[in-house]
Amino acid sequence: MSGTPDRAPGRPPLISVEDARGHILDALSPTPAELVALAEAWNRVTAAPVVARLTQPPTDVSAMDGYALRAADGTLGADLAVIGAAPAGHPFAGAVGPGQAVRLFTGSVVPAGADAILLQEDATRSGERVQVNEAVTAGRHIRRAGQDFARGDTVVPAGRRLTARDIGLAAAANHPWLTVHRAPRIGILATGDEIAMPGEPIPAGGIVSSNSHALAALVRACGGAPTILPIAQDTTEAVAAAADAVGGLDMLVTTGGASVGDHDLVIAALQTRGLEVTFWQIAMRPGKPLLFGRLGAVPVLGLPGNPVSAMVCATLFLMPALARLSGLPAAPPPVSTALLGTAVKANDHRADHLRATIHADAAGRSVATPFPVQDSAMLRRLAHADALILRAPHAPALDAGAEVPVIRLDSFGL
Repeated sequence: MSGTPDRAPGRPPLISVEDARGHILDALSPTPAELVALAEAWNRVTAAPVVARLTQPPTDVSAMDGYALRAADGTLGADLAVIGAAPAGHPFAGAVGPGQAVRLFTGSVVPAGADAILLQEDATRSGERVQVNEAVTAGRHIRRAGQDFARGDTVVPAGRRLTARDIGLAAAANHPWLTVHRAPRIGILATGDEIAMPGEPIPAGGIVSSNSHALAALVRACGGAPTILPIAQDTTEAVAAAADAVGGLDMLVTTGGASVGDHDLVIAALQTRGLEVTFWQIAMRPGKPLLFGRLGAVPVLGLPGNPVSAMVCATLFLMPALARLSGLPAAPPPVSTALLGTAVKANDHRADHLRATIHADAAGRSVATPFPVQDSAMLRRLAHADALILRAPHAPALDAGAEVPVIRLDSFGL
């Protein structure tokens, strides 16, 4: 295929996917920190380390139900006096002496004088006596003080997206509040006379807008707070008026209106409100008419209107941007490898992103098979895709069985 860039005379060359992503990420900074209740902190990113406010466990405790005793007394067949019990939360007040034992349960404090645990199933109880049926070992089945963490330990580092496990750990470390980055506020603006929101009347020759809701779901999955703005009609005034709603946003994401048609007005309309364009159009398929710039203090990411193009670009550019805004290290989507399930032709000068299914062959290897039709309006194909096969500019034709890089969409849970 021709290597001549598809651009009008005098227009700057298309930039690469990598350069475009670099420009976007360089323009972004993490959102400010805020203090939130522990119950509201899931999926947020820590802006400060979580430091333990206590030691866990605070003292030596039993890991099993049984009896606390001295290891020296826990020989096979020994008969010991049971001098008390220590249910969890009710430590035994005395000390264990020679020939004595104290009844314990999981989590019970090991009383003074004891250094071993006789398991309940290894003992025979008769009144206030207990017989040892299995010799004990000093220290076994005892959770030492600080075994999990000690007061002052960092239990969750800064810059970590909090999982349910992290929330449990922070709770155990006695934190009712956590310092996290504010969830990025993302405005989503769809443009076009031909689109309507789901459930609304559809104009003649029109379609239902899927982009706004799909992108809002992606933003939520990445820890952001989306706001779906009303659809802007194809007039300079309508698109420009939408810019008046960007106050307080961390990013405005538009869809449609950034191509080269007579009704693609986003750039010109937003320029009336002060838009400064960083770049427009990149060497990729689908998604060539990608726009990035700044509207005052608010970054603007203009995605294509075709739903597949919009979601592929969101995967490549919006997801890393959300990571940066959220306080995470921003990076391209992770790339793995798979074997081609069918031959592919040589690529032209634009990086291609083929929607594909993934299956495991008899040897357990991942096989990626691109859909035979790669139209950027076929949303059902994207919804059923497991991966994007990455084809570099000018990549040669490949036969089935060749190894190719892929982005696993199924790993994102989106």
